[in-house]
Amino acid sequence: MPDLEHPVDLDLRLVRYFAAVAEHRHFGRAAAELRVAQPSLSRQIRQLEQQLGAQLLDRTPQGTRLTEAGEVFLPRAKALLRSAAQAAAATRAAAQPSRITVGYTPGIIVTPAVRNLRRQRPDADVQTLHLDWNEPREALLDHRVDAAVTRLPLRTGGLHVTILYDEPRLLLVPLDHRLAGKESVTLDDIADEPIPRMPDPVWNAYWRIDPRPDGSPAPDGPLVAAIEDKNELIAAGQAVAIIPGGIPASAIRPDLTTIPLHGVEPSHVVLATRSDDRSRLVAAFRKSAQDTLTASADLGREVTPGT
Repeated sequence: MPDLEHPVDLDLRLVRYFAAVAEHRHFGRAAAELRVAQPSLSRQIRQLEQQLGAQLLDRTPQGTRLTEAGEVFLPRAKALLRSAAQAAAATRAAAQPSRITVGYTPGIIVTPAVRNLRRQRPDADVQTLHLDWNEPREALLDHRVDAAVTRLPLRTGGLHVTILYDEPRLLLVPLDHRLAGKESVTLDDIADEPIPRMPDPVWNAYWRIDPRPDGSPAPDGPLVAAIEDKNELIAAGQAVAIIPGGIPASAIRPDLTTIPLHGVEPSHVVLATRSDDRSRLVAAFRKSAQDTLTASADLGREVTPGT
């Protein structure tokens, strides 16, 4: 049981140092990232270990590994740092009620909604921030953004999500692909074409249409972590990909082209905010997005909260 009668006053700076060493498994690389001298970093970690009364790291000639106590402390250390960041962000937001940051992911334009909000609220500080395809949920919960315009799928737990409009799904292929130039294609046309996999299984299922309507699995392609790597595989003729219609091939790279993909559900562009956010400025941006970005009959349709 925790010793609540003798609480430990943890220095969050030391906790952050420990998390960096644990991530790199190397004092030298962690020191370089933190921009501190390695001897100083070692002293700070020892100070943290003294505060906790437990050795967190084993130092070896091959590098650094977590002790059993370190393995226990690491997820809690990350939670402490995340909680501190969220507390600071929420406090700043409360002190600056006329400030909002709008996130958006690749291929999505939020300019009309942002300009409209600035016209309506000239006193407000309205900022925008580009996010990677897999960042919106984390960016919202970490208070880096107050609203995010992105695409489904998206884990909706803790979020308020409204569909703004639909986009057709397209097939992305190299210019010399056998299907390039066709007016449209179906899933049957790409039944044997490998499609790159991304680290997120939900994203994979949606954008690879896996399984296919007949229950068969989508052909596996290489696992990639970045969209740019996926595009390189496609340009090299090693795979094809299914992408949203809001991203023209010419904006991706000149050696790729798109073909309309028929017989599949369109993708959905959504506005996501924190479900407990009662900011009037966030509500005003939601209204602005619905007024200026909505391009289909899906205006205002809410997504059922999930995990």
